[in-house]
Amino acid sequence: MHKQEKNCAFIDSQNLNLGIKSLRWRLDFRKFRKYLTEKYSVVTAYLFIGYIQQNQDLYASLQKAGYILIFKPVLPDKDGNVKGNVDADLVLQAMIEYPNYDQALIVTSDGDFYSLVKYLYDNKKLKAVLSPYVKTCSSLLKKSAKERIIFMNNLRSKLEYK
Repeated sequence: MHKQEKNCAFIDSQNLNLGIKSLRWRLDFRKFRKYLTEKYSVVTAYLFIGYIQQNQDLYASLQKAGYILIFKPVLPDKDGNVKGNVDADLVLQAMIEYPNYDQALIVTSDGDFYSLVKYLYDNKKLKAVLSPYVKTCSSLLKKSAKERIIFMNNLRSKLEYK
């Protein structure tokens, strides 16, 4: 009997959200979680997200949908826009959990994850990189993920929030 894979997803929520928005649709996070389980055998899905006090309902619904939320405090810039840069947290979590999963699924288009993706790929621990930004996905990311990069533009019919 063939053992069921135990894979982990590491999701850059800001990159995912803005990437899908740039494709002019809204992601249904509940459908996305189910998709990750069914298509990629994702047992644990870490969602890296900036923490904003007023978003409690959003956080509760994401947790209910099956995500483990890893919060990053957000800091307003000089114009008052908030940014919670989750890159280091995502990389750290992927390495802390490294012995506990068969393969990792990285959800981002950000080239800052090049080294992580290359390391996972070289060690046969990369399931795939799901890239929401089709047109602007980092060429470094494409290079390190090689044949394991998957673009999300054709997933609208499956994953759109209605």
